[in-house]
Amino acid sequence: MSSHSIGIRVALNAQLLAGEASYRSAGIHRYIDEVLRRLPRVAPHIAFTAFIGPRSCAPEAPGIRWVRTTWPTHRPVVRILWEQLAMPLLLARERWDLLHAMAFVAPLTVRLPVVVTVYDLSFVRHPEAFRAWNRIYLRLFTWLTCRRAAGILTISQAAREDLIRLWKLPPERIEVAYPGVDPRFRPLPEGEVAAFRARYGLPVSFILYVGTLEPRKNLGVLLEAITRLRPSVPLILVGGQGWKPAFRPRLQALEREGRARWIGFVPDAELPLWYNAATLLAYPSRYEGFGMPPLEAMACGTPVIAARASSLPEVVGEAGFLVDPDDIEGWAEGIRTLLQDHALREMLRARGLVRAQQFSWERTARAIAEFYNKIAQPSVSDLDP
Repeated sequence: MSSHSIGIRVALNAQLLAGEASYRSAGIHRYIDEVLRRLPRVAPHIAFTAFIGPRSCAPEAPGIRWVRTTWPTHRPVVRILWEQLAMPLLLARERWDLLHAMAFVAPLTVRLPVVVTVYDLSFVRHPEAFRAWNRIYLRLFTWLTCRRAAGILTISQAAREDLIRLWKLPPERIEVAYPGVDPRFRPLPEGEVAAFRARYGLPVSFILYVGTLEPRKNLGVLLEAITRLRPSVPLILVGGQGWKPAFRPRLQALEREGRARWIGFVPDAELPLWYNAATLLAYPSRYEGFGMPPLEAMACGTPVIAARASSLPEVVGEAGFLVDPDDIEGWAEGIRTLLQDHALREMLRARGLVRAQQFSWERTARAIAEFYNKIAQPSVSDLDP
């Protein structure tokens, strides 16, 4: 029997697969969901079992066995207790070759090779953006998980470098599995986009921001930059409110002046229309494990101006404007140039479409499956005599 026909048994802790749609279902949920959809297709030799919460929405993924916990793991404290106390007992009932903790933390007492996905070290780099208990938990348990893990997956080279530099983890144990972009993020027919603009009362020209409203997104700098635009072009913000948005009073003042408009959380299915309707996407975040909005905007043919910080240069490449995150005048000048120069926008549109094609969820899943193969050694009892 060939090694590829030997069944590797992989347990997946996917408790952060979300239930109802909300801003909390973005980011990590999206990555887990997209990977789970594709893993069985790219790795038919692996037997997958995913442990999910009672409210989790299991994606269409024939080839994955789903195990729902009866604990209310949508509550963070309950999830932590389940992972550390109940999951090791569940895993002990069957034989596994590998456990993949799909978000930061694995059970510390489990006696299996562990792969953990660490999306970023924002709780180390930007501790002010987290509640104290959440920051302490993530720092301690993620660090302990990484120290004993057989392998660590990240979503960008910048995140990988943080793990090596800040936590002195061995580089040879860390691999990057970049996110992909769904095919629904694409240029849409002009009539469909015009009807969408009319439905929301959107101007023909506007600047778009997509993401949670929270400190590390650096929205204060962007808000100051748009006040310097003459003539005024409005900033439309799409995303839920996170923790401690200190810039809210400034945003509310600009809303009263007609310079900004916060839409709030929008359904995932609506996002391609927002990107298509915008003149450009501005993404000033100081720190991202990857940064999906710039990639999604490029896939829709929308020019991007982003911060020259953390992973964002990896995402944008030569297909967009990069500006120092603290350079207010640089942001104002870059946005002004993009708004006024139609030929430049068309060039960036073409480059962005090509750039976005380099990222696919199939490639993500394949990189993860290859990492499993490297780490998991099938049990001797699986081999033919």
